[in-house]
Amino acid sequence: MAPMISMRKGGAWLLESAPATDVFTPERMSDEHRLIAGTAAEFSHQEVVPAIDRLEQKDWALARALIKRCGDLGLLGLNVPEEYGGVELDKVSSLVVSEHMAHSPSFGAAYGAQANLCIVPILMFGTPDQKDRYLPGLVSGDTIGAYALSESGAGSDALSARAHAARRDDGSFVLSGEKMWITNGGFADVVIVFAKIEGELFTAFIVERAFGGLTSGNEEHKMGLHGSSTTSLLLQDVPVPAANLLGEIGKGHKVAFNVLNFGRFKLGAMCLGGCKTAIEESARYAASRKQFGQPIASFGAIKHKIGEMTARTYALESMMYRIGGLIDGTMHAASGEKSQALLGALEEFAVEASIAKVFGSEVLDFVLDENVQIHGGNGYVHDYPAERRYRDARVNRIFEGTNEINRLLIPGMLLKRAIKGDLPLVAAARALRDEIMAPAPLGLDAADLPPLAAESKVVDGFRKTCLLVAGAAMERYGATLQDEQEVMLWLGDLLIETFAADSAVLRARASAAASERTAPLQADVARLFVATAALHIDHAAREALGAIAEGDVLRTQMAALRRLLKAPPINTVALRRRVAENTTATGTYLFT
Repeated sequence: MAPMISMRKGGAWLLESAPATDVFTPERMSDEHRLIAGTAAEFSHQEVVPAIDRLEQKDWALARALIKRCGDLGLLGLNVPEEYGGVELDKVSSLVVSEHMAHSPSFGAAYGAQANLCIVPILMFGTPDQKDRYLPGLVSGDTIGAYALSESGAGSDALSARAHAARRDDGSFVLSGEKMWITNGGFADVVIVFAKIEGELFTAFIVERAFGGLTSGNEEHKMGLHGSSTTSLLLQDVPVPAANLLGEIGKGHKVAFNVLNFGRFKLGAMCLGGCKTAIEESARYAASRKQFGQPIASFGAIKHKIGEMTARTYALESMMYRIGGLIDGTMHAASGEKSQALLGALEEFAVEASIAKVFGSEVLDFVLDENVQIHGGNGYVHDYPAERRYRDARVNRIFEGTNEINRLLIPGMLLKRAIKGDLPLVAAARALRDEIMAPAPLGLDAADLPPLAAESKVVDGFRKTCLLVAGAAMERYGATLQDEQEVMLWLGDLLIETFAADSAVLRARASAAASERTAPLQADVARLFVATAALHIDHAAREALGAIAEGDVLRTQMAALRRLLKAPPINTVALRRRVAENTTATGTYLFT
């Protein structure tokens, strides 16, 4: 279909299918992964969850103590070399820890600000002296960190920041301005701050509260995450030594965007943990709650919800571990310092990180909404955790760049790679056009293919649909395509659903090949997700093509779309029921 490229390249999944054995899945986790997962789970359940009410009363001394406890357990230094007090495990280890931090989203936000947004930029961009000075305290939890990028007028458009850094004759700086919505803002000791030198050179700095001039505003009254500190930070002539410049002058965007890439990946992991917890709550409640003389878990409407919640979560989980494996594999193959290998891997898989953020936050919202619905009136009151989880999750679609911005970034980054020659999208689109014009039919050739082989062919149709729409859009709009935001958003939807479906099917195939105990149920959820994704992809493609073309051209493209999206009919009711019945019988997410 397309020129062969390395499956270690970001976006390669769009052009060809990966061998199922090459994709990292949860079933391939090592004993070390499971050990660190157990440590994080025990800490979360025994120390954080019982403290949620105290955290929501703004007990920041307790929040500091819990972060310190994370340091004692080695949970803050997962990415940091031993010489700075870390344990330097792989990114799959980071993923499983973030999953378990989701049991308390408020504390998870505080943990993320420390481990991801403050430690990682110093690790990747800091000088040896900066790493020596700051990483040991941050990794141990003795020092609390934060990340200050956003301003009242610079949210999604972060580079329009107005915070100012004036140079002094001795090479030091004086920072002035105000930052908004800063997690850990009420008690952080060290903050990564972005400001402009000479009004235009966007630059990152490591700022200590002890420097003076840095004050916190009042705690924000938020919809959710009541147990995390969110304040503004006022910079009033803050003196910053020249040695605290982070990275290069005028290259703050490189710091900001790569930290966001890592944050988006980790946010997807947090969302995955939230989904699993909610599924278990729903299953247990549905099994115990009786109406009309029987548990509500026996009703088809509830089975539909739990089956769909599980299928979408399975796709998210498959996607997250696949990305973790890609990052780890890329870092392992790289030469030189590991922090620079991490930077290179994050840049390579920036598209996948954005997909994880968007898909993860939206799957979590779906799952939590259904969790409230299954709980009925009890889901709407504070006595049950369903209500708090629902509120806490809403910000995930805003965190780390809004979902709208990320939806635009996903196709935008792929198109830029195509223009640079890093990804042969144009050649693939032309090959598809020739294939469509050929008389041989596309789609499934036989109705009696094994289920997962059939699903793999359907996913190939998803890839071709992405190329069909992208090719039509590039031909119609050329260099102005980025301005057609509606079309770009639909392209983003197509790419997100395709990557999710591809990841789910590859994992289910790998599980079947390894004769995993849960392989039959994995095949069920993969088939179910692909069937649902086909509907979403058909809708997005029709909307996009309708905006791009008209008349005979549109009719030709719609005919091509019908040939590409030939998904065999399946009994999704039976699949959902089987998955739901197993889930409620065990009271757990089936694939943990």
